[in-house]
Amino acid sequence: MTPIKREKDVIRKDCSDKRDAIDKEIHIARDERICEIATSLVSFRHADVILLYAPIKSEIDVMPIFHKAIEMGKRVAFPRCNVEERTMKFHFVNSEEELSPCAYGIREPSENAPVYDPQQTPGSAVCYVPGLAFDVCGYRLGYGKGYYDKFMHNFNGCTIGVVYSEFILNTLPKGRFDKHCDVMLTEKGIKAIKKEK
Repeated sequence: MTPIKREKDVIRKDCSDKRDAIDKEIHIARDERICEIATSLVSFRHADVILLYAPIKSEIDVMPIFHKAIEMGKRVAFPRCNVEERTMKFHFVNSEEELSPCAYGIREPSENAPVYDPQQTPGSAVCYVPGLAFDVCGYRLGYGKGYYDKFMHNFNGCTIGVVYSEFILNTLPKGRFDKHCDVMLTEKGIKAIKKEK
């Protein structure tokens, strides 16, 4: 195990425990606020394609964003993981019923659902990125599998890190393949990232 991975694992465990311990009512209220802010953003209103995640455990529930996007006639896609290659592709869905538990217990679209291709799909896209923590420069701490980092390398749309405000840290250990988000979305609003020196 590399020193960076060891350090990430310690922070990962700490943030996961702290997020799991948040009171359920506070959790729900914060999630609702985050979704309200998300759907009021210019980036959301003008996007043709919305890339979301299906929350697990104590992850921020972004499904109200999905319902609003569908209501507005936008195309919405969720990731489907290839566990062997540690890659993921987003597939378009029209309802929550089209998601079912797959890899890691995460609800995913069918492999037969239409695929979102960052290079070929027309229109502007926004990707909402989950994370246990982010740093002030927009780098994320996920679950350690690297799926989002790989996807973000080929994605040219807007990336929004979704996180509670207390999990934005001054700095996180970074590897050479780590990618940062463009902005962060918290229950307190949008937080711009700091430019790296």
